[in-house]
Amino acid sequence: MKLFLLRFFTWWNGATLNTLWHTRRHGELVGEDEAGNLYYRTRGGKIDPALGFERRWVIYNGLSEASATPPGWNGWLHHTVDVAPSEEDYRPKPWEMPHMANPTGTRAAIRPKGSTIGLGRRQASAGDYQAWRPEG
Repeated sequence: MKLFLLRFFTWWNGATLNTLWHTRRHGELVGEDEAGNLYYRTRGGKIDPALGFERRWVIYNGLSEASATPPGWNGWLHHTVDVAPSEEDYRPKPWEMPHMANPTGTRAAIRPKGSTIGLGRRQASAGDYQAWRPEG
């Protein structure tokens, strides 16, 4: 019952009931990535008359987090490439980093040197900052 209510009322906990229904009626499974996300397109590659190209979408395994889409699948979803990674021998480029979840708002958040919320004291810069004061 809890899963039904989550799928009915929230989109961030995975696919909604409407998305699952639309996928079952109109979707064609194209592939799955290493995280278990499922990638779909309109059945038979049918062109959507409103868009002028086929619709492509992903059903995330768990929370709906767009940054969890690997580079190869991201290119396919955004029509940058026509061939899905499951239909070719896709290998990540040497410069492509493995996926890292977005750490913003967590203890693992990236705090660059000089950040006001970083650990330690801020380094003094040349001529250090002078606050603006209105005249008068």
